[in-house]
This record gives sequence, C-alpha cells and structure tokens, in this order.
Amino acid sequence: METATLLWTLAAILVITGFVGLLTPAFPDISLIFAGLAVAAWAEGFAFVGWKTLAVLGFFTLTAFAVDLAAGAIGAKKFGAGKEAVIGALIGGFAGIFFGFPGIIFGPFIGAFCGELLARRELAEAGIAAVGTWIGVVAGAALKIAIAFTMIGIFILVRFLH
Repeated sequence: METATLLWTLAAILVITGFVGLLTPAFPDISLIFAGLAVAAWAEGFAFVGWKTLAVLGFFTLTAFAVDLAAGAIGAKKFGAGKEAVIGALIGGFAGIFFGFPGIIFGPFIGAFCGELLARRELAEAGIAAVGTWIGVVAGAALKIAIAFTMIGIFILVRFLH
C-alpha cells in the first residue's frame, strides 16, 4: 500500500474517531479531528491545504477547548451553582460514559446536583444549579460540534477551491 493511501486512511480514522469523541465525554475529540485534517494535508504534500489553513484550523481547535472549559462553568454561574456543581458535573459526565447514551445525557446533571447537595444547598437550589450546569454542558457540546463541522468545511473548501 502506498504512503498516500496509508495517510488518507489514518486521516479518516482520526476524523471519525474525533467525531465519536464529540459525543462521548472524557474522550479525545476536536484534537483528533485537527490531527486527521493535518494528516490529510500531509497526504498531499500540503499542496492544497497549507500551513495557513492549518493555523486557522488550529485556532478553531483551541477555541473549542476554551468553549469546552468555559461552557459548564458559565451555565453554572448563571444559575447560581458553585464549584462543587461543576466538579460534580465533570465526575457525572465521566461516570455516565459507562451507562451509555442516557448516562452521557444525565450524568452531568446528576453529578452537578450531588455536588450542590454536598455543598449543603437546599434541594431546590441544587436542582436549579444542576439544570444550569447541564444547560452549559449541552450548549458547549453543541458549539464544539459546530466548530468541528466548520473545520471540516474550511478544509474541504480550501482543498477543492485551490
């Protein structure tokens, strides 16, 4: 098998795995998509997609990391949650992986709720904080998916319009 075919195969595996990671907490996602696009550019000797485009895609990758870090915290703050709720949401999101799709959806909510209860909040306050944290986590995931599709779109446009 020739080198270009191997590189294209690796690029496809990385991008697909990255998209799976977008739907799975605590699993590499946007960085794998970026790596896959860089390998795809390399497969063609950077003839179509060069360093400038890769720098733009790198910027989007870093933006996605920032969105991921900030979204849950912003949602938590807007609804009055404390750091315990955010930590609980992260733990719940990780634990949720082992319970399939329902765990991925409800894990951060349950974790944030438990975190707020541990902070000695009232039941109603913990529920509101958990909802805010969950909304932030979901909004962050939606933004990361949008960024991932934007990165793919930029790559395709540059590759085929060059």
